[in-house]
Amino acid sequence: MDGGRRRNDVQMERVTGIGGFFFVAHDPDRLTSWYADMLGVDPPPADYGQQPWRQAAGATVFAAFPAEMASDHLSGGTWGINFRVTDLDAMVTQLRAGGNEVTVDPELYPSGRGGSGCPATGVTLERLQ
Repeated sequence: MDGGRRRNDVQMERVTGIGGFFFVAHDPDRLTSWYADMLGVDPPPADYGQQPWRQAAGATVFAAFPAEMASDHLSGGTWGINFRVTDLDAMVTQLRAGGNEVTVDPELYPSGRGGSGCPATGVTLERLQ
């Protein structure tokens, strides 16, 4: 078997990853620039001749939360995103140098260390290493 799941005793197709992450922003150009300048996430391509940002392969948690549940993953909003990084301390230093407040969680989780910050764009990020 190729690792696919079975439902009602029938092999089912599975998505292979996330092909895009879309959201509304009050100042999309500023936010796009922030992600490029602070995190290295390339802007969306202007046409199909350009390549979009490519992420490294790795685990991705895809989780829905009850509407009434407060979660650090949602940062008081309705969505949240965790970015994987190779060197959390270097990323924190880079973000702070860019004028962003970042807090590193002192707890070591099975998935690694984490940190969060509220960049000038108003979006809260979490990073796991």
